[in-house]
Amino acid sequence: FTTLVPNLGIVKYGEYKSFVMADIPGLIRGAHDGKGLGDRFLKHIERTRILVFLIDIHDENPQESYQTLLDELKAFDPQLLEKSRIVVFSKCDHETEEKMAAEKRFLKDMFTISAVTKRNLNTLIHQINNIL
Repeated sequence: FTTLVPNLGIVKYGEYKSFVMADIPGLIRGAHDGKGLGDRFLKHIERTRILVFLIDIHDENPQESYQTLLDELKAFDPQLLEKSRIVVFSKCDHETEEKMAAEKRFLKDMFTISAVTKRNLNTLIHQINNIL
C-alpha cells in the first residue's frame, strides 16, 4: 500500500503551533525516468523544506530502499539532497529490539514509530519542528 496522489495535512502540536506536511507517493527505482507514479510527483518535493523518509521496518532491505530514494532524488534534482532529512522506520509496534538495533547501526539518526501505539510520534513531530 502506498499513497497514490500527493496529500497535504496540518500537523498541530502544542497550543498554537502547526506545520503543513506533504505526503508524496512512494518512489521506485526509475521514477525520475517516468517509471511508476514518481515522475509526476517528484516536482512536489522541490517545494518542501525538509524530507522525511518513511520506510516500513518490515521491508526486506531497508538500507537499499533508503538508498533507492536518495538515488531517485539525486537523478531528478541533485539539490534535493541538500535539504534536511529524517529517516523514519514505521510499523515498529511489533518489531523485535534486535531488528531495530540493526537498523540503528545503519542510520544513527533515525526514528522508529508506530501509528498503532503512537510510539515516538511526538518526538518525531518535535524534531521536524526544530528543523523547520
